[in-house]
Amino acid sequence: MGLAPELIDLIVCPDDKGELWYVEGEEILYNPRMRRKYRIDDGIPVLLVEESEIVDEVEDARLRALPHRTTGKG
Repeated sequence: MGLAPELIDLIVCPDDKGELWYVEGEEILYNPRMRRKYRIDDGIPVLLVEESEIVDEVEDARLRALPHRTTGKG
């Protein structure tokens, strides 16, 4: 489904208020500074810190290698 382009420009991390990476192939938003992953359900980002997942070093490296778009530029 994917996120609407206007949402991509507006979304920031609810925890540190910084930009996120939209990893479309995984349908997630990722904060590489905090290694925090947010899921996207049916095109709706679940931006609740308590619903997010902290990833380990291996998953962080894997996510960093994937193509992504940076959010929060609007």
